[in-house]
Amino acid sequence: MQAGFWVLEGIDGCGKSTQAKLLCQTLKAAGRRPLHLREPGSTALGEGLRRLLLEPGRSDWDARAEALVFFAARRELLVKEIRPALAAGRDVVCERFTGSTYAYQGQDSAAEAAWILDLDRLVVGDDQPHLHLILDLNPEESFARVGREAPKDAFETRGVAFQQKVREAYLRFAHEKGSTAAVLKVGGRSIEDIAQEVGEAVERARP
Repeated sequence: MQAGFWVLEGIDGCGKSTQAKLLCQTLKAAGRRPLHLREPGSTALGEGLRRLLLEPGRSDWDARAEALVFFAARRELLVKEIRPALAAGRDVVCERFTGSTYAYQGQDSAAEAAWILDLDRLVVGDDQPHLHLILDLNPEESFARVGREAPKDAFETRGVAFQQKVREAYLRFAHEKGSTAAVLKVGGRSIEDIAQEVGEAVERARP
């Protein structure tokens, strides 16, 4: 059975990390050797850029400059971790990928979104995920889950209205990706039910 590249996306508090861990457990139980990654991160360069990007209180950057930093981390992750794992027959489970850049930095206009998709074709090329799993949650519930007193990163501080734009952009991204994207409603559902749907979606999309 061929290895698969699976990405979990969504606004803060949607359960990406929990579902990524559960998917890895499901894959291990099936005799596979999944590699769990996060983006930006999981490489020395990626973790350094992550600290820079998420630093609370940092000044706002130009959206394209911000996107380019994310793509630098993405390229490093692709070359150092994702390609070698897939070549070795290991499934890759990644928290965030190009969908996040599209949703966060490409939400303001169709031109910006198209620029990010063009950049993705240049940086990621043919190494596309087999499935983008978008965990869909309304921003009000997201903020309730994250907790208003929790430490805020540079994106969480932008508020509910910003997160609503992120959510809408994720849904547009799913439309752009067609059959390689699945939108899973997570509000009001149990972790176990969502995990089952994630696992079923992965098996349907397996190459």
